[in-house]
Amino acid sequence: MEIGITSFVETKPDVHSGEVISHAQRLREVVEEIILADQVGLDVFGIGEHHRADYAASSPAMVLSAAASQTKNIRLTSAVTVLSSADPVRVFQDFATLDGLSNGRAEIMAGRGSFIESFPLFGYDLHDYDELFEEHLDLLLSIRQSEKVIWEGRHRPAINHLGVYPRPVQKNLPIWVASGGNQQSAVRAGLLGLPLMLAIIGGSPMQFAPIVQLYKKAALHAGHDLSKLQVGTHSIGFVGPSSEWAADTFFPSTMAGMNKLGKERGWPYYDRSSYDAARSFEGALYVGDPDTVAKKIIHLCKHVGITRFMLYVPLSTMPHDQVMQAIELLGKEVAPRVREEVAKWEAEMEQEAHPLL
Repeated sequence: MEIGITSFVETKPDVHSGEVISHAQRLREVVEEIILADQVGLDVFGIGEHHRADYAASSPAMVLSAAASQTKNIRLTSAVTVLSSADPVRVFQDFATLDGLSNGRAEIMAGRGSFIESFPLFGYDLHDYDELFEEHLDLLLSIRQSEKVIWEGRHRPAINHLGVYPRPVQKNLPIWVASGGNQQSAVRAGLLGLPLMLAIIGGSPMQFAPIVQLYKKAALHAGHDLSKLQVGTHSIGFVGPSSEWAADTFFPSTMAGMNKLGKERGWPYYDRSSYDAARSFEGALYVGDPDTVAKKIIHLCKHVGITRFMLYVPLSTMPHDQVMQAIELLGKEVAPRVREEVAKWEAEMEQEAHPLL
């Protein structure tokens, strides 16, 4: 069971002072957060790609590379790479470079992205949204499979037996498919035998159990070994010394962030009642003291079937010291509890399945 952090490196106005942190400062802060996550024993750190003024990380590989030489064990991944509007050759080169700098700790999390700014920025047509992702994923997997690439598609010039360098340290650079719960995405990931990352930011996380089962059914149909497949979730949350303090501290930035996006997407107004409902045991927010957050992650693992949990913190802009405290508590107190309980539960399940062993 892997536990990690997702950051979109946001630079929205501070909810108390109204000040906007600079891109440069927020980038330096998130590198410190990655280093701390490694020091406290977390397994993975993901940086999301965005092309907006209120996000500082348009190039996850660059941000992760800044932390690669200052960390030892933590895996470094995009969360996500907007593959539909990216050149797969350059994506592979960037993350193979990161893999070399980190000595084999890089991953790519490929998705369509939840924003569309990258499409006009890089000259892509939104009408080709789905087709671009399928085609670019196919090319990315071809590059991973072979040093010399022969490939042809509709939206990018063909490649005729050309090499793509550098090659990564890992024989198979991990490539995840990220989805908000789309059945087609889950089936595609399963058929390809790729790990699946699910963004669970609303409703009940238990609603994603059928998606995971559909993914595994597709993988089994394609002949993949289910024991080797990974399923992860990305969920908003915050860990504090007490549940009351964590809830009160995380609410202002969460409300501001949700309502900013809500105005763009037509969501209902997000208030304290919405927030408190999402903090419930069956809700999608993982906010509370270490015991509360650990119990919710364990519940998610047992009932949805995940092997990796990513806590998205902060939502919107929060003081850097509060984010660092949450990372430290996640690594030192939440993660050990989750790993111990999940390992115990898995051993019991194995014993029930094979009582004579």
